[in-house]
Order: sequence, then structure tokens, then C-alpha cells
Amino acid sequence: MFTRRIGIDLGTANVLVYEKGKGIVVNEPSVVALGVRENRIEAVGSEAQSMLGRTPGGIAVIRPMREGVIADYTITEAMLRYFIGKVCGRFRISKPEVMICIPAGCTSVEQRAVRDAAEQAGARRPAHLIPEPLAAAIGAQLPVGSPRGNMVVDIGGGRTEAAIISMYGIVVVQSVRVAGDKIDDTIAAYIRRRHNLAIGERMAEEVKLEVGSALPLEQELACEVRGRDQVTGLPRTITVTSAEITQAISDPVGQIVTAAKAVLERTPPELAADVIDQGIVLTGGGALLRRLDELIGQETGVPCYVAPDPLRCVAVGAGVALEYLDLIKRNLPSEEESLVASY
Repeated sequence: MFTRRIGIDLGTANVLVYEKGKGIVVNEPSVVALGVRENRIEAVGSEAQSMLGRTPGGIAVIRPMREGVIADYTITEAMLRYFIGKVCGRFRISKPEVMICIPAGCTSVEQRAVRDAAEQAGARRPAHLIPEPLAAAIGAQLPVGSPRGNMVVDIGGGRTEAAIISMYGIVVVQSVRVAGDKIDDTIAAYIRRRHNLAIGERMAEEVKLEVGSALPLEQELACEVRGRDQVTGLPRTITVTSAEITQAISDPVGQIVTAAKAVLERTPPELAADVIDQGIVLTGGGALLRRLDELIGQETGVPCYVAPDPLRCVAVGAGVALEYLDLIKRNLPSEEESLVASY
């Protein structure tokens, strides 16, 4: 019987689903709109995202994932059910074999929550779990099966995870709860403090995408920011520059760099030599921040580059990992074991 094999990147900001033979088949925001009175799901993904900050009192727009782990189990299960149904169809003969990415730093309780949510949403038992840095390295086509050190820094929405990977296993890992969302929050706080302008999540993210940079740019960029004036209470538009934003986000960006350095400091000498040869690979949406690879390269003294299509690396890696399940099973969390027990 034909069984679908899918990899799911259950991210704080986006959910991506990879299906063998088809590539990425779902790429939508991990956002759910909930009818408060009936406790009913009104919209999921892109449709719910368009409602953020724009809903009446009867509808709540929720992000069920926080910092890479489940914050609301029931809504995460409903969201997974929606996305699995979108890929496999509502009426399916067999359940799909599913590999879901989880942060390397999550607890056994958090792992169980992800596995249970996937199985309740329609995945074949047991749902497989894979640490995000390992999935990212496989998706970035690093030679993770060889006894060589490969370093990946996965910068998602809720977490940054830096790891050294060798022979389908994580040797050293550092996980910090600082990533894309934290940078957005920092931008919103700066504009509120510096310009007396209150802006929403989506506007802060637009500013990051348009003018955000980890290092000063040779040609300065500028963008318009629309929000509510905190003095008059009326709508107002201002202009911010890339130099302002670079200075504003220096703290969260610095914490990401520190995580990468902490991993290198704990890396065994033989693997450290491999990393110097191979370089550091950046994956995840946060890797697209301008000049971040240059900053990490400067601070660590190790060449650093962004993986091709960094947004999709984790989902692709999760799907491809199903092909090598027997080889990497020894490093995957079992039903009862904690993933971080050996770290």
C-alpha cells in the first residue's frame, strides 16, 4: 500500500511541509484564528495571518507555537490536522509517515506534546522526531553522514540553535530563545521609545525585511513606518534608516553570535579543524538578515555562508531524513527517552 512520507517544520513563525517526490507542498504562517464564543477554528495559516491585529472581540488570532515549542496543545493539534489534511486529503486510506522537527533544547514533556499532537492529527504511530539543527544540516546538503565536523546555525522565529554535527548525530549544541521574533520585538520597542510610535508585529517584521542589517550598509536604506502616535493617539507615518535599525537590533544579534561562539569553544579539536575547512552554514528565516553571515565570520574567525534556500532547509531535511531512518534512529528521541539526555 502506498504511504505518503512527509517532513514537517513546525516553526514559531511558519509551518512548512515537505513531501517525498513533490518538494515543499505547504508553506504557511503558524497562526490560527479562533471564534471565542463557540471555541471554533475560523481560519488557519495565511488566511488567519491576514487577520492579525484586525479582528473584532469575537475572534482571537493565536500563535500556538512559542519559542519553537507548543504553547497551546489543542490549537496546535487542530493546525496540524489542517495541514496534514491539506497534503494528504481529508479522506485517506492510510495514515502518512511523519517526521517533525523539534528544538534540540526541548524537554521530554515538550517532545511528547509534539508527538501526541501529530498522532492525534492523523500521522501514523509513532510520529518520528528530529532535532532541528540536524534536519537543517541534511536540508542544506551537508555531508552529515561522514565522520567530519559540520557546523550549522539555524535561526528560526523563536529560537537560534547552533550545533556541530557528525555521523548523523549532534556532538555539541547551544540553544538560545533569541531569533526572528525577538528582533521584531526589539524593532517595535525602539520605534516606540525613539519616535513615540506604536506599531504592530507585522509592521515590525516589514521594517526588518526592508532595512534590517547586522552590520552598517555601504548604501543606507530607508523605509516608511506607519503606526499610532502615542502622544496624539492619531495615525502617523515616519521614516527609519538601516543605520538606526542596525544599532537597535545589536543586542539580539549579538546573542546569536555568542551562541555560535559558545559552540565553537566546546567543540573537540579534530572537529574544530573540520569546521574551519568547511565553514559555518546559516539556515532558517533569520539567516536572511543582511550581513549576518559577515558578522558571524568576523566574530568567530571561521568562514560563514547562508545555505541555498535557508527557509526550506529544515522541512526538506526532515522529509529526506525519513530515507535514512535506520541510520539516524540511534540519535533520534525514542518514545520514552529525552532528546537532551546525552547533552
